[in-house]
Amino acid sequence: MKLPLFYRQQPVFGFDLGYNSIKAMQIEPDNKTTSRVTGYAYTTFDPKAINDGVIVDPETVAKEAFDMVSKHVVGRLNTKRVAAAIPIAQAYNRVLTMPAEKLEDVKVAVQVEVQQYIPIPIEDLYYDFDIGSLNDKDGEVEVLIMASPKRVIDSYVQLFELLGLELAALETSISSSTRLVMHAEGSDLPTLIIDFGSVTTDLSIYDTTLRVTGTVKGGGDTITEAVAKNLKVTKHQAHIIKTKHGLHPSKYQKKMQAAITPLLDSLAAEIKKMIRFYQERTGKERTLEQVIILGGGANMPGMTDFLTDHIRVPTRMCNPWLNLDFGDLQPPHQLEKTLYATAAGLALIKPEDL
Repeated sequence: MKLPLFYRQQPVFGFDLGYNSIKAMQIEPDNKTTSRVTGYAYTTFDPKAINDGVIVDPETVAKEAFDMVSKHVVGRLNTKRVAAAIPIAQAYNRVLTMPAEKLEDVKVAVQVEVQQYIPIPIEDLYYDFDIGSLNDKDGEVEVLIMASPKRVIDSYVQLFELLGLELAALETSISSSTRLVMHAEGSDLPTLIIDFGSVTTDLSIYDTTLRVTGTVKGGGDTITEAVAKNLKVTKHQAHIIKTKHGLHPSKYQKKMQAAITPLLDSLAAEIKKMIRFYQERTGKERTLEQVIILGGGANMPGMTDFLTDHIRVPTRMCNPWLNLDFGDLQPPHQLEKTLYATAAGLALIKPEDL
């Protein structure tokens, strides 16, 4: 198809719809390594508007979103094209390996894979795939398959129709966070990424592409509630104690360990399962090199040490904003920046890739 003479690829802004909040951000490339944030915004809504990943009250969400982009943007959002994310709990992904000479049959192979491994009737799913690069050693290619229930996707489409926005891309939240981390890291080392949300924690293993993704119950707010209950303090006080002391030596250490360790033990067990699954699929040629954590629970003192000790892989906290410049904009508070990780990852999608 020939492009119009004055065709210009339009940018997108990232739209992250969370448990009870909306985050938006627009980013433009600055040079080869850095990008510039041109605008961002945040608002909240009644969590009853979403049920099991489906936007059941799109009018309520649309009202708050419209108010946000109309009145509360720091900087500017100057495009109507939007990239959005769905929770990883509402998506399925698999990596299919097939001979390069059989690629003409890829659509059939993907359909068989979806029918065989995803526990939802195929007629109730939207699914897509992305073909990776050729492995010259064995002549095979990897095909990344993503799928999500139609009822979830359709509710997002309805929301953006109400807002008068063009939905240019829809992906999982962990895909967005992974893109942001890789933008900051500038590395293709096999990496486990842990993104702490409010009530769930998303996991992904990135090794030139997303190999494995998953989600586990419990996040930053879950830890805060456990601390509040064990120490018999308010949630606000528990949040301060958690972020200031965590698992490090303090007068709260024993009670903090009693409150937090069961949650972290459960998380570590799920991480080990994911690592084993990855190693079984890749063999000994590629091994996990590092663990990077981000999100609301990542900055708790002692978190990286705990995970390093329990999963035996070097763990560190990521600064996802390393190669992002806020320019003349007043940036969010350091503790609030983590709220925008998914929105920023979405905003980094290149228009030419859509």
